[in-house]
Amino acid sequence: MDRGFVVLADQGRLLDLGNFQAVVLADGDQTSGDLAVLQTQGEPSGFGPPLHRHRDAAEAFFVLEGEYLMFLDGEQHLCPPGAFVYVPRGVPHTFKVTSEGPGRKLNLFTPAAMVGFFEELAAAEAAGTATPSALDEIAIRNYMEVLGPVPDSYL
Repeated sequence: MDRGFVVLADQGRLLDLGNFQAVVLADGDQTSGDLAVLQTQGEPSGFGPPLHRHRDAAEAFFVLEGEYLMFLDGEQHLCPPGAFVYVPRGVPHTFKVTSEGPGRKLNLFTPAAMVGFFEELAAAEAAGTATPSALDEIAIRNYMEVLGPVPDSYL
């Protein structure tokens, strides 16, 4: 697509992932593969994905609500609202929501990536088939490598 576009606050494509939601604001089809943007929301206290890395894209986070403990390059960083995190392609990382209230953040991937991961995970959640082994398979198909155990709070 060679056109700009606007996504208003109540728009975007909602994906229900069980313990949290993702709103797709931009995907590869809309940005000619340049960028994907998702807003993840409703991430409860203690929530976080397994340690992982993306083989095909860099990822960035911008914290909108709540507080996150980011694990990146062997270090931990407490990230309140307004914090920005950049994760280069191939770098292991994860996070955990440390606030009492739910977390909400923007996730940016460049070049465009990971929308398929969230779509497949939402479908597995809806079908009741979201398990750690299913997560591994979904991750592999979407150029992501799971490096650590899947926390109970993630699925």
